[in-house]
Amino acid sequence: MRKYFGTDGIRGEANKELTVELALKLGYALGYTLKKEYPDKKRIRVIMGSDTRRSGYMLRSALTAGLNSMGINIDFVGVIPTPGVAYLTEKSTAKAGIMISASHNPAKDNGIKIFWEDGYKLPDEVELEIEKLMDNVEEITKDPIAGDEVGRFTYAEDEYYLYRDHVVSTVKGDFSGMKIILDAANGSAYRVAKEVFLALGAEIVIINDAPNGKNINVRCGSTHPEILSKVVMGYEADLGLAYDGDADRLIAVDKNGNIIDGDKIIAVLALGMKDRGELKNNQVVTTVMSNMGFENYLSNKGIHLIRANVGDRYVLEKMKELNVNIGGEQSGHIILSDFGTTGDGVLTSVKLVEAIRDSGKSLDELVGEIVDWPQLLINVRVDNSKKNLWNKNEVIVKFIQEKELEMADLGRVLVRTSGTEPIVRVMVEGKEMATVDKVAKEIAAVVEKELI
Repeated sequence: MRKYFGTDGIRGEANKELTVELALKLGYALGYTLKKEYPDKKRIRVIMGSDTRRSGYMLRSALTAGLNSMGINIDFVGVIPTPGVAYLTEKSTAKAGIMISASHNPAKDNGIKIFWEDGYKLPDEVELEIEKLMDNVEEITKDPIAGDEVGRFTYAEDEYYLYRDHVVSTVKGDFSGMKIILDAANGSAYRVAKEVFLALGAEIVIINDAPNGKNINVRCGSTHPEILSKVVMGYEADLGLAYDGDADRLIAVDKNGNIIDGDKIIAVLALGMKDRGELKNNQVVTTVMSNMGFENYLSNKGIHLIRANVGDRYVLEKMKELNVNIGGEQSGHIILSDFGTTGDGVLTSVKLVEAIRDSGKSLDELVGEIVDWPQLLINVRVDNSKKNLWNKNEVIVKFIQEKELEMADLGRVLVRTSGTEPIVRVMVEGKEMATVDKVAKEIAAVVEKELI
C-alpha cells in the first residue's frame, strides 16, 4: 500500500491533506533520489509547471525549498498543461519534471505529479522509495550542502513555446473554414489552446479562459460541458472542445450540442489511423469503464479493444506491453504515443479536428454508428479512511455478488475506489436502462450506508 502517492501522483485538499510540510518532504526526498540516481552529475535540473490554482504558489515554494536545499536546479515554466511538463522534460536535459495540479478536481484541492527524464510518470518502485525517504527526512538531510552550493530557481516561461509549437507541428495542413468553440476550464489550457488553433487557421471562440485562482473547473471544462453545448449551438459552430484543469483530458461537443466522451473520440481517431495504416496491431487500449457499445463498434471495424485498470498509468503500461499507439479513458484522458508520453487534451483536440477535416464528415456523423449500452455511474462520497475498505465489507461484497447474478447476460457491474478523491464509484451497464438505474442505485445505497 502506498502512503502518499495515488494513481496520479500525490493529491488532496491543499493546506489540509497536501500541506507545505508534505511538499517540503517530497522536495527533499526527490532531490535525494535524483542525486543518488545521477551521482556523477554535478548539477541536476528539473522542470516545474503548474495549473492556475491559488495554492500552486504555496506548494511550489515548499517544493523549491526542498529541492534547492539538496542542490537541485529548477526551471519553472509557469502555467502549462501537464503534458507540456512531460514533453519539456523528455526533450531537454532535465532529469525530472514536476507538475503542480489536481487535474479535474475542485479548486480547493491540489496535487503533485512527477515525471522521470523520459517524460513518463515515475515507476511504482521509485514512488515507494520516495515515500520511505519522505518518512526519513532527518536522516537524508543530516549532512546539508554548503550555502553557496544550493540549487537555483529560474523562471523559464519561454519554454512554454516549445510545447505549443510541438502541438501545432503534429497537424498536416490547417483548419481554415472551421468554426470551433474552446472551453479552457479556467485552467492550464487558457492560453495554449487558443494560440494553437489560431496558428492552425481556425475561427475560434474561447470561453472560461479567465483564471483567478479559484474558478478552475467550476461549472466548466470537461467535467461540466453543458454550457459549451449551448455555446456551440448558439454560434452554429462545427464543434466544441472542453479541457480539464491541467488540460490532460478532452471532451468534445458536436454541432447539435451532443457531448462526445473519450470512448467516441478514441473511436474517431483509431478509425482514421487504421484507414491511413497507422494503427499499430489494429488495437486500442481503454479501461474497464469503456462502454460495451463502443467495443462492439470497434470490433465491427476490425479494431480490437484491450481493457486495462482505471488510471492512465495502467493504460500506458498495457499500450507499451502490446505495442499499441492509442489508448485512453472514457473521461477523455487519451494517450497518442506517437506524439507524447502522457494524456494530452490539446494534442488530442487538434488530432480530432484533423480527423474530422480529413473525413469530410461532421463529428455527429462520425460517431453516429456508435450505439452505447445504457450506463450509469454513481459517485458515492464516503469517509476517506474507509474508501478502500468496500471490498472487505461482507455486506457490500455479498450484495454486489447478488446484483451481478441478477445482471447475468444483461450487463455488468463495476465498483471501484477513486484514486484521487474520497469516493467509491458504482458503475452499472446493461441493455435496459430501467435495470441499470435500479441496480446502480441499490448498490450505491448499500455502499453509502456501510462506509459513511
